Amino acid sequence: MIRLREEIPDDSWEVEALYDLCFAPGREALSSYRLRDGVAPVRDLCLAARDGDGTLAAAIRYWPVRVADAPVLLLGPIAVHPTRQGEGLGALVMLESLALAPGLGWKRVLLVGDEPYYGRFGFRRLDHVVMPPPTNPARVLGLNLVPGGWTGIAGPVERWHDSNA
Repeated sequence: MIRLREEIPDDSWEVEALYDLCFAPGREALSSYRLRDGVAPVRDLCLAARDGDGTLAAAIRYWPVRVADAPVLLLGPIAVHPTRQGEGLGALVMLESLALAPGLGWKRVLLVGDEPYYGRFGFRRLDHVVMPPPTNPARVLGLNLVPGGWTGIAGPVERWHDSNA
């Protein structure tokens, strides 16, 4: 049985260890991490999935960014423990967190990833949105959380400078 709840500060070390396990060394050098540096995550959407023994099985985090002065959620990282992959836990944490986002006022979400995988959740390539280099433009994907959420939003992705995040 999986228990899904908002990530709490005590989870932080374990979530970071899961990300270290699932991603290549140097993950924090990626352009998306430069957008997160010194910015608080959107805590209400950062979820941790634990099994019946309390072991962390999956986690997802979101960060506020801006495109053309419009607030945008930056999804990631999302990770599933290697021993739990293929059980649908990545889809669980993603769908649950995305379902919460519009109720918190978010209209659009962005991620850097593979469209064949994330396309099943409705993510599509954003040709008009530019992540900092060296991001491959084909991997910049977005999802409308409300109808027309991305309409008229174009330009570079910038760090969030609002302390109300």
